Amino acid sequence: MVRKHVYISGRVQGVYYREYTRRQAEQLGIKGWVKNLPDGRVEAVFEGDPAAVDNMLEWCNHGSPNASVTGIEVNEQPAEGHFTDFRIRF
Repeated sequence: MVRKHVYISGRVQGVYYREYTRRQAEQLGIKGWVKNLPDGRVEAVFEGDPAAVDNMLEWCNHGSPNASVTGIEVNEQPAEGHFTDFRIRF
């Protein structure tokens, strides 16, 4: 299991990016969360199988249909295994 802490930049708020992220994560069996930041970015934590997390990160480069991703910052962290699902945080 791996854990990635991610910051996504661009037009990623007001385009259902969080909801599409939640759906994609659930499809891939990834646990964690996603939320909007006051500075316009989206922050997320993905925890799961390495191949699934890699697929999730690749998806984040495009995001929801109306999103326009200009950058993604990925930080590796130790997997904790305490998430039970994938949630949108407010």
